[in-house]
Amino acid sequence: MRAWQVAERGTDPANGRIARPDPGPGEVLIQVAACGLNFADLLQIDGRYQVRATPPYTPGMELAGRVVAHGQGVLSPAIGARVAVLTDAGGLAEYAIAPADRCLPLPDAMDWVTAAAFQIAYGTSLLALDRRGRLKAGETLVVTGAAGGVGLTAVAIGRRMGARVIAVARGADRLAVAAKAGAEMLIDSAEAGLDLKARLKALGGADVIYDTVGGEMALGALGALRPEGRFLVIGFAGGDVPQFPANLMLVKNIEAIGVYFGGYQSFAPDVLTGLLAQLLDWQGAGALDPHVSHLLPFEAAGEGFTLLRERRATGKIVVTVGGDIGGV
Repeated sequence: MRAWQVAERGTDPANGRIARPDPGPGEVLIQVAACGLNFADLLQIDGRYQVRATPPYTPGMELAGRVVAHGQGVLSPAIGARVAVLTDAGGLAEYAIAPADRCLPLPDAMDWVTAAAFQIAYGTSLLALDRRGRLKAGETLVVTGAAGGVGLTAVAIGRRMGARVIAVARGADRLAVAAKAGAEMLIDSAEAGLDLKARLKALGGADVIYDTVGGEMALGALGALRPEGRFLVIGFAGGDVPQFPANLMLVKNIEAIGVYFGGYQSFAPDVLTGLLAQLLDWQGAGALDPHVSHLLPFEAAGEGFTLLRERRATGKIVVTVGGDIGGV
């Protein structure tokens, strides 16, 4: 089968051919229709992600496709079922192995591209804002990296939850995407001499910070939190892990809260099931519209990793795998 492979940690994936895998006990074989790319894929390639993959391996943590074979002991999802799956790796191939209990049945109306763009971004944001951040209607939410894959979904979900959303992103084009998703106020992180803390305080401060960037931007946003504010640690796209001043957290009664969506697969998978069911209801009602900035054919998947590294994508990057898969 065709598959992209990481031969050595820290090297770019290459397109080639490998043997089609067979599902083991508790697993299913999925014919892949589309695969969503995430910043976490880059971290895994570089050996900096929470889940390590041993080269050679096929990248791609988020896929949608059709179940074509069962491993021992598997009864569902049925052969032929349309599913979306979060895996540790393996999505950028014509066929992928996944645990059967991770398969999310797809509504008939959801197309493959939407399904491949849906779970990680929207799931992370709903988990962060609702369960972890306890965002309330009327509160002020600040989203850094607001035009990125997860940042954009935080803007949309925060707005749906009734928050006033302030988007921080680089450049007018990216801010326009955040505004379309529901941001009421916009801050250009590329502005010369920007003092993010002062700017946010001038806008009334923040109750919840959703930070995907890290570094100095994270610390600037932290300083604008109101008493009992919550700082959600989503990721470090800027490359630097911030060191939080514990004295500031103490005197202002503020919290720093880690959010790792994939971690719930091991200790509370039912939480993810509930979140994704809620998101599917919203999407089916037309309340969510995943923004896919780049839809790439399988042969051009390498370009997708370049777009991620250079931060040139807004919303999601999805790779179509193709083949005679049928369905939506």
